[in-house]
Amino acid sequence: MFINDDKAFMEPHNDIISTALVVIGFVVFAAIVSKAYITFDDNSFAMENYRQASMIAKDIADYPEIQGSRTDLISAESLDRICMPVIDQEMHELFFQRFSGNLDFYVEITTNDGKHQWIIERSGSGSKQRDIIAASVPVVIELGSSTSCVPGTLSVRMWKNRWI
Repeated sequence: MFINDDKAFMEPHNDIISTALVVIGFVVFAAIVSKAYITFDDNSFAMENYRQASMIAKDIADYPEIQGSRTDLISAESLDRICMPVIDQEMHELFFQRFSGNLDFYVEITTNDGKHQWIIERSGSGSKQRDIIAASVPVVIELGSSTSCVPGTLSVRMWKNRWI
């Protein structure tokens, strides 16, 4: 069986040191695992909301209420009615209800030359948040008539809802 030797002795301090090393190792392991989870959670939030922002941007580019003389154009006149300051309040409210009644986002449409910019946001939306996810799609903007068209970018910016 086993060897039984009663001549050896054990110092009580050896148990304290080994226990402390085990506890320190466990605390370091728990810190590494929690940091990995927090990073994973942030990245999954960003990826999920990027997909959602991208889908909203594509839907807005195809939105019939802001189309120009052709379906592949966005009318600057329609954008003027719903951008800040809002001229057509009903159209502005329908715009946000169509795409999402419970998401915090705003839309920025700019021409590539930087001469024109439209920002469509809810009043009091608090778009100055920290964790912003953005997605953009290229668009063609009709400035007045179908002969005056310029390339531009439609960007949707979303941020985390604070449920507290």
